[in-house]
Order: sequence, then structure tokens, then C-alpha cells
Amino acid sequence: MKESCPGSREIRTPYPEDLICVFCHHKNEIWSDEPDTVCKQCGKTITRDMLPTCIEWCPAARECVGDEKHERLMKKLKEQKS
Repeated sequence: MKESCPGSREIRTPYPEDLICVFCHHKNEIWSDEPDTVCKQCGKTITRDMLPTCIEWCPAARECVGDEKHERLMKKLKEQKS
């Protein structure tokens, strides 16, 4: 990864957040760069809306955040739009 802009800081250095399962209401930890996680209580996949980020339009995004993370996030963003 290259030194990057401040707009990608949240993607490059993720932090934990809480996500409530819509199925069983259990509080789960999810990282700020993850679009979904498996509920620790009921085992179902729970997702959240990803906020728009620079990876959608920046020509250097793949190099900035890394190939694997770029692919995973772009796939989830496309799914949310359909």
C-alpha cells in the first residue's frame, strides 16, 4: 500500500463498532471496514450500509487500500446498489 490521503484512513486503519443483529437483537462487534459479519448468537449473516468512500471514484484506490480489501468493498457496494 502506498501513503494515502486522509479519506482512506478509516479503510486502512479500521476500528471496532457495535452492530445489533436484526434477527435476535444480539450486540456484535464489527470493524469499520467490514460490510457484514456473522452474529455470535444466532449465526446469521448481518450486514450494514456502507457509507460512500473514495474507493468508488479514486483512480489510486486499489493501490491505496490494497487489492483484497478493494475487491471486497467494491463487491459489497455493488450489491447494495442493486
